[in-house]
Amino acid sequence: MTRILLITGGTSAGSLHTAALRTAARSAPAGLTAVLYDGLRTLPAFVPGEQPAPEPVARLRDEVGAAQAVLFSTPEYAGSLPGSLKNLLDWLVDGGDLNGKPAAWLSVAAPGQDESALTALQTALSFGNARLLRPACIRVPLDPAAVDAAGLVTDPQLHRAAQDILRALVQSAAAPRPRAQPSWQAYSSVFPVVMRRDAGTPRGWRPPA
Repeated sequence: MTRILLITGGTSAGSLHTAALRTAARSAPAGLTAVLYDGLRTLPAFVPGEQPAPEPVARLRDEVGAAQAVLFSTPEYAGSLPGSLKNLLDWLVDGGDLNGKPAAWLSVAAPGQDESALTALQTALSFGNARLLRPACIRVPLDPAAVDAAGLVTDPQLHRAAQDILRALVQSAAAPRPRAQPSWQAYSSVFPVVMRRDAGTPRGWRPPA
């Protein structure tokens, strides 16, 4: 059975992002286990290369390792990711835990309210060599009133979007990884980089007759 780890950047008890991922876990398609990570607030501050890793970090790495894909949902604070989520990502990037792991994000904010956070998230995932599935990254703006007394989102659009994201992650996790293509610049002794004199029309170019 495919396992997907859901990681929220919200730390408050009433976080809309956490409610969205909790709902995604409850409405996961058959044959899929979606688990909501709950250790964000207990992670110690990142220390590069610390060995052995603190117990909460070791647990986080075990959970990421047991998952075939990861789904994030995060608010934006002070123009970037919440510090607690950035701390989590620092631990994972340092340990190589995201290498090749399919990942996506679910936004529940209105356009213009979390672009900086999403950019920072994508940058961190890139540094960790995660496989960001951009077509699976979906925005469904939600109102806090859409969360019921059980902490679940009642908006059916969120349910559909969450299932679409989870299915896309499952398909990506099951697909064989493409073979890395060598960069010709890595063989610059054979194919040297030729610097152009300018960005205009190449010298000697003529329009076709």
